[in-house]
Parts: sequence; structure tokens; C-alpha cells
Amino acid sequence: MEQRIPEQNKIEIRDSFAGAEYANVMQITHSKEEFLMTFLNIVAPSGRVVAKIMTNPGHLKRIAKAIEENIKRYESSFGKIEEAESPKDEIGFRAN
Repeated sequence: MEQRIPEQNKIEIRDSFAGAEYANVMQITHSKEEFLMTFLNIVAPSGRVVAKIMTNPGHLKRIAKAIEENIKRYESSFGKIEEAESPKDEIGFRAN
């Protein structure tokens, strides 16, 4: 009987991808087919978009569930997370 070795996924990372970006604001928009999450780093008086993630509704629901599970694990190890305050001012975009 021949044994099959399962294929492994190969994940590549672009050389231009330096690493993590800090985001302190997220904006979400959606259509019937997709959700778009735009992550920003705002330090008054300006800010910049650090990432955009687009995904389908079913996958976003799995992401939300994974985040919820990880928050529970974090809080069981380190204590309750206090929710950050919402921004006082409206955040807007300007074209360059």
C-alpha cells in the first residue's frame, strides 16, 4: 500500500514587506460580496493608512470568531482588557 505525503502550503513574503505596522484606528465598509477593513495609524494632527484587507463575509465571520477566542485566552492569562475610548473627533481623508 502506497503512503501519500500530504502537500504543504508554501507561504511567501515579499521582500518589500518589512513587518508589522501599528494601527490605532480601523474603518470597515462592505458590499454584499466583500468587507474592506482599512487600518490606520493616527497621531494628531495627521495619520496614514497602514493596511487594507478585503475578504468575503464568510471568511470575515471566521476571523471575528478567531479574534474573540484569542481575546478570551488573553484575558484568562492576563486579566480583563479595558475597551479603549472612541475617537472624539471625526476622522477624514484628504487626497494628495
